[in-house]
Amino acid sequence: MPMSPNNMMANPDRLNRLIDIAQSSFLPLVKGALYYSFTLAIISFSIGLVLAVLTALARISGIKPLVAIARVYVSIIRGTPLLVQLFIIFYGLPSIGVRLDPIPSAIIGFSLNVGAYSSEIVRAAILSIPKGQWEAAYAIGMTYGQALRRVILPQAARVSVPPLSNSFISLVKDTSLAATILVPEMFRKAQEIVASTYEPLLLYCEAALIYWVICFVLSVLQDRIEKRLERYIT
Repeated sequence: MPMSPNNMMANPDRLNRLIDIAQSSFLPLVKGALYYSFTLAIISFSIGLVLAVLTALARISGIKPLVAIARVYVSIIRGTPLLVQLFIIFYGLPSIGVRLDPIPSAIIGFSLNVGAYSSEIVRAAILSIPKGQWEAAYAIGMTYGQALRRVILPQAARVSVPPLSNSFISLVKDTSLAATILVPEMFRKAQEIVASTYEPLLLYCEAALIYWVICFVLSVLQDRIEKRLERYIT
């Protein structure tokens, strides 16, 4: 049975063992976070952001087939759990002959998820730009594509940075779900160490602490970016 804090203090061997496990597991967990969790988040978010912009543009295009496809895509992804999506891609697709390695499966799943959720952010940002901006662009001879690329999207990007930053921070935490499809990210590393040390509380708390530090640093960077953007917006 787990020992109480008082019992651990009275048992120096037990306490020393926990300290040794924490020290020896720290580097593998950090490597799992940097090499897999954080890298996976960056790659997935980059691809997802491209999908988000394309989906948002399809939604506001007025072309019925594109609008319908975009709506169905967003509805399916937002209406199903991310964990289920990962399982379908990694465990389900092999039943129809499509086999993917863990990391590509995770990238596809996270990218599709980011694309659907972020598309609503991008779409709202584009729609928030006053119509006068469109009219001014047309007045100086710009086409729809030129107006969108040179006038509307740059302004929408500044508006959408804060919510997109929050989405990225959430994605960093969501990468822990990749452990369920055998991606050797930080949480998977913690599970492997738990299997050999039988100290789940220590290892999972250590993993949670590393996640918190990463997200805290990202939050600080987000605040600085938002303050700089306020100068341009105002």
